[in-house]
Amino acid sequence: MNQEKKLWGGRFSDQTDSRMFNLSKSTQFDWRLALIDVLQTSVHVKGLHKSGLVSDQEKDIIISNLSEIYKDIDQDKIQPDERDEDVHTVIERVLENRIGKVAGKIRAGRSRNDQIVTDLKIFLRLSAREISSEILELIKELNNQAMDNLDQLSPGFTHLQHAQPVSLGHEINKHSFSLLRDIQRFTDWDKRIDQSPLGSAALAGTSLISDPLWIAKQLGFSQISDNSIDAVSDRDFVAEYLFICAMTSIHLSKLAEEIILMSTSEFNYLTLDDSFSTGSSIMPQKKNPDAAELARGKTGRFIGNLNSLLITLKALPFAYNRDLQEDKEVVFDSHDNLILILKAFTGMISTMKFNKNRLKESAIKSHSLATEVADYLVRKNIAFADAHEISGNCVKLAETLNKEVHELSINEFKSINSIFDKDILNYLDPTQSLKSRNNFMGTAPDNVENQVKRIQQQMAVFTTWSAKNPLLGLKI
Repeated sequence: MNQEKKLWGGRFSDQTDSRMFNLSKSTQFDWRLALIDVLQTSVHVKGLHKSGLVSDQEKDIIISNLSEIYKDIDQDKIQPDERDEDVHTVIERVLENRIGKVAGKIRAGRSRNDQIVTDLKIFLRLSAREISSEILELIKELNNQAMDNLDQLSPGFTHLQHAQPVSLGHEINKHSFSLLRDIQRFTDWDKRIDQSPLGSAALAGTSLISDPLWIAKQLGFSQISDNSIDAVSDRDFVAEYLFICAMTSIHLSKLAEEIILMSTSEFNYLTLDDSFSTGSSIMPQKKNPDAAELARGKTGRFIGNLNSLLITLKALPFAYNRDLQEDKEVVFDSHDNLILILKAFTGMISTMKFNKNRLKESAIKSHSLATEVADYLVRKNIAFADAHEISGNCVKLAETLNKEVHELSINEFKSINSIFDKDILNYLDPTQSLKSRNNFMGTAPDNVENQVKRIQQQMAVFTTWSAKNPLLGLKI
């Protein structure tokens, strides 16, 4: 094939077969890194200038043209053509077309091996902040729902069976705390990824770059990699990123499943807004929770992307291997789909309405206040093992009478055990049940409000982190 530009063809006599080239080509996905690659190249050129390998005039010519190329790429005026192998080839080709052979100086002291891993690290650091910002928007809406429902009785479930009454706000807050952990994972991960591999070259480092730490800091890194071989072959940071995306998607899937169940006519706990629902092409009455279902379905993609990369990384020997080209498509897919889901979830949560009467009614079904009976007996100095047995007998009696346990009369309680007195009725008020769960992590409304405050405090810290662009202020 007639390939006009290669970065590696000097020792080859024959042209690359089109079938080989099509396998090798990556511009169909790595072009997404073009702007980052131009920024990185501009810093690299300045590093070469500091090392005395690029003259003042050459530096000015290259940098000014890179600046124009950056703008043209940003405005979609430059695109790869069919002969370009990868994003790096495109940029060098375009630069050479504009300024001639001096463009070839940008290749000194670096390899595509350290170049691409640097590009990818920068992309992922920016991606983590963008995803975190969207998570924070979702948590903000969850907080609004929680604050509107501090005192709202809701059935608490274990094993999908009625367990104990809880505050609806408490139920909602659990999702916020899990999502905050996902952002925390990104911030922890960001500390490990904060090492620039540029200067590692193909694997052995380079004698041409005198100050790689200066280059690192220009690109938003505080450190440089410790080992050049590890730097070009490491994709731990990609696997960790994909794990965090997968874990976030699992948390969203859990929330999605609850919304799907709660919006059914059988549960009837909430109603989704029309703007975040879809209908049926054959059944006119249908209102489907498709935003939640689509998010639940996409969880498999995130898990699959992580699994795909881990299998690719298994047993790769020595330094860089071309297998690592497989790292980018799974990253871009996870980034795009997670942003897509989070935006839809934020809208869905902000517009959904709870059926408060139905929730209150359901909260005290299936003998959900039986634990209050046991706790009452413990306060009467009964060992909990015995209190559990006595409370179970109360439930058994209520079932024979076709009642809920809290509907038993004083005499019916006394028929089980004479220790019961009329004060048992104070423990069978579901509102009092909520208020009594007032230990630090409990479901008492005051606690739930304090939980929201703690969530907001963490959000403030993460908002500052997510808004801090590692490339902020970098100019070509």
